Amino acid sequence: MQQTETHGSKTQEHQVVTDSMISKKITTTAPGEYRVIRRNGKITAFDESKISVAMTKAFLAVEGGQAAASTRIREQVEMLTQNVVNALFRRLDNGGTIHIEDIQDQVELALMRSGEHKVARDYVLYRAKQSEKRAKTDAKKNKKQAGPKIHVISKNGSKKLLDQNRLIAIISEATHGLVGVDKELILKQAYRNIFDGIAEKDLSSAIVMCARQYIEKDPNYSKVAARLLLDGLRTEVLSFLFDEEKTATQAEMVELYPASLKKYIHKASELELLSPELCNYDLDLLGAAIKPERDQNFTYLGFQTLYDRYFIHCGDSRIELPQNFFMRVSMGLAINEVNREERAIEFYNLLSSFDFMSSTPTLFNSGTLRPQLSSCYLTTVPDDLEGIFNAIKDDALLSKYAGGLGNDWTRVRGMGSRIKGTNGESQGVVPFLKVANDTAVAVNQGGKRKGAMCAYLETWHIDIEEFLDLRKNTGDERRRTHDMNTANWIPDLFMERVADEGDWTLFSPEETPELHDLYGQAFREKYEYYEKKAQDGELINTKTINANEIWRKMLGMLFETGHPWITFKDPCNIRSPQQHVGVVHSSNLCTEITLNTTDEEIAVCNLGSINLPQHTSKDGLDYEKLEKTITTAMRMLDNVIDYNFYSVPQARRSNLRHRPVGIGLMGFQDSLYKQNISYCSNAAVQFADLSMEAISYFAIQASSDLAKLRGIYPSYDGSLWSQGILPIDS
Repeated sequence: MQQTETHGSKTQEHQVVTDSMISKKITTTAPGEYRVIRRNGKITAFDESKISVAMTKAFLAVEGGQAAASTRIREQVEMLTQNVVNALFRRLDNGGTIHIEDIQDQVELALMRSGEHKVARDYVLYRAKQSEKRAKTDAKKNKKQAGPKIHVISKNGSKKLLDQNRLIAIISEATHGLVGVDKELILKQAYRNIFDGIAEKDLSSAIVMCARQYIEKDPNYSKVAARLLLDGLRTEVLSFLFDEEKTATQAEMVELYPASLKKYIHKASELELLSPELCNYDLDLLGAAIKPERDQNFTYLGFQTLYDRYFIHCGDSRIELPQNFFMRVSMGLAINEVNREERAIEFYNLLSSFDFMSSTPTLFNSGTLRPQLSSCYLTTVPDDLEGIFNAIKDDALLSKYAGGLGNDWTRVRGMGSRIKGTNGESQGVVPFLKVANDTAVAVNQGGKRKGAMCAYLETWHIDIEEFLDLRKNTGDERRRTHDMNTANWIPDLFMERVADEGDWTLFSPEETPELHDLYGQAFREKYEYYEKKAQDGELINTKTINANEIWRKMLGMLFETGHPWITFKDPCNIRSPQQHVGVVHSSNLCTEITLNTTDEEIAVCNLGSINLPQHTSKDGLDYEKLEKTITTAMRMLDNVIDYNFYSVPQARRSNLRHRPVGIGLMGFQDSLYKQNISYCSNAAVQFADLSMEAISYFAIQASSDLAKLRGIYPSYDGSLWSQGILPIDS
């Protein structure tokens, strides 16, 4: 950018460091890749020669044309340029980005420090004039973009003018501080999407779409879209809470958040959406602890999911802001704590920072009238009609409050087996699985998301071949379960037969009842005993098949339909620390937990996930932060067990007796990326081993500390834990 200016009686061409001048990659003075953020948000490579040119022209403007030939001026410019570059990059050893304004500030500072006060003064004045010129240009542009008057139709049918100044303000706020996004582009798209007579309920969506369409262009548009969606949520929530049409910018939420929390808790309690006990908290103290700036950390998909499923609503209106959401969850988890305000704030800081995230049921239901916070429930289905339908009823009740289900169906007799009460023949396990599948569809987790269920069957069951076909898209629809997951529960003996290319015998469980509760060597001995009986004709409903034939069918269905999953019975039981109190008959719908089940106990697991990238830098894991996170997370998970609402008594009995919790992780690949580690490398395997051992260590340590404080869990004695055998040992 060049222009002609008058200084006294001389007219000189004058130039400062501007956006258009920084366009080449630095090659000599500073190592690494350095880039410049221009005023329009675009990124260009850094070129130090542009600084030299700008300084030279600044000297020309003050000292006249003869300055160009002055050795002193040339040497001075060279030295000052080097000083500016050193100042800019002394903290950026290996590349980075700097803003154009920072470069100009350093040029100005270098001129002042070198004693070139006249040149520095001229440079400052020129920057001020250029800034004024840009402001006038922007004003003209905004006036031109304001366009025709646009009317918005409110909920009651009345018309009102679109507040175009506010539209510009929220788009500016949404793009603030984000590199690579173009505010003017989003504004232009907004005027293209918004039409005269647009419904108020559609206005926010139209504006969000303006940013959403560019997410593939630059990931930062995802944050822009989230912030624009957040503005619509603020209007929705604040208007409900304050009983008047109310809007707010993110900056204004610093003042509004504390008041909104108090109004929200009381109003939601009156509407019987939250527990009245939450009103007994010191809401002023909790409101003061809220951090509104954390609203800015969401990306679009995450925030849209919260908006659609998680935020509490009354009718069609959401009544929960993001930070109030995290505080509500934290208040529920701290409700039985002695210093519950202090603990609620501790839990809030962990959740709202995204360092740790509780499971979906906890986020859904914490602080509500029925706080069902546990993630997964495992049942074993008995072999009688009443027991089968009681199990399906239990599934429905557990699914209603967002519980995920894993059902062990191995005890149910197979097709062709005799029914003693009627002297008829059984249709096997498949028709009941169809009923279970339809139950998961009908009871869709309280209307918030699809019901989630998985059926497990052991490989020796006579119905295993039909079980493998459950997810096929062909065949009799009455014997298909398209909405339910399925999983094989495989004993090691079967895999040995596959390796040996041997035969495999299928049984109906009413004739071989012990096999269900045995594993390892005891299972092998009993299985071979029943095989001998079958060969001797002493068992009625059996079938012998080549083990490789059924294994190939398992793998074929897995590739064709993604089901049934492959899970292994013996390792799950041998490694179970609770093997002294029962047998593991299945996992859950996500296969991450293995807990023992009986007719009297429905196993329960209480889950949460560590955000691993939040605990990782380019130098590796932050062990101190990881320990702090896990210590707090373990307390939160332990609180779930006592605070939880149990829809069936078998689940309450099991959870209070064994108190199982599970900590997982998310963002493993992002953690590798931060360390510049390839996913397919030995370093990645080493990091996986190191990070999981650290998580395991800190979790066991935190659990031990809780045991000292609160006492050991009731079934501890006799467990592997009590014998000093840790999971890593097995």
